[in-house]
Amino acid sequence: MKKVNFTELIIFENEDYVVINKPPHLSTLDDRTPEGKQNILKLAREYVADAQVCHRLDKETSGALALAKNPEAYRHLSMQFEHRKVNKIYHAVVDGIKQWNEAEVNRPILPLNNGTVKIDYELGKDALTYFQTIEIFRKHSMIECRPLTGRMHQIRIHLSVLGTAIVGDAQYGGLPVYLSELKRNFNLKKDAEELPLIQRFALHAHKLEFSLLDQTTVSIEAPYPKDFKALLIQLRKFV
Repeated sequence: MKKVNFTELIIFENEDYVVINKPPHLSTLDDRTPEGKQNILKLAREYVADAQVCHRLDKETSGALALAKNPEAYRHLSMQFEHRKVNKIYHAVVDGIKQWNEAEVNRPILPLNNGTVKIDYELGKDALTYFQTIEIFRKHSMIECRPLTGRMHQIRIHLSVLGTAIVGDAQYGGLPVYLSELKRNFNLKKDAEELPLIQRFALHAHKLEFSLLDQTTVSIEAPYPKDFKALLIQLRKFV
């Protein structure tokens, strides 16, 4: 991946916070990044020396990510996350036709040593997510996901409870989307390998709402990145 220009990612900024539209395939923190590789925290600290990440997005997830510029701002937003005062809205494309109206999943989540999670009623931590259908395609659905807690892989494992998975999310049973499955009479050139329409799982942190230090509420939306937009274009074309 070429060097990311941090300033080009910024979608909101004041004296206390920077909110960026995180690109896919870029880690949030350095603890999961090989030596020398770029990550959001490293890039942010080149921009603001005291920058701290207020929450995480999975490496493949794109979208709104908040960073604090000073310790007071970090504490202020961390408390909002802890007390479930931050409104987080994600958009996901999932396998199958799903007609949900505020579908609720309230299942405890336990992280495993292999980097995944499972539902565990004895050792898991409480986790609550609401799901709402936004759009239906021929074989897929676009879902609004609203996690009230912030557990690792929460949306992904809670979708599996509802019997589906995000497209491209092989860890939790998601399937890749190919143009040949959507387009009738699709012809692939001889000896060419067909690639999925999106090269990651299709999850985007669409909106983030929280209160600033002066108690003003901000609502920040992150536009879809190119790969997510391209997937939607093809799904809408072949409904």
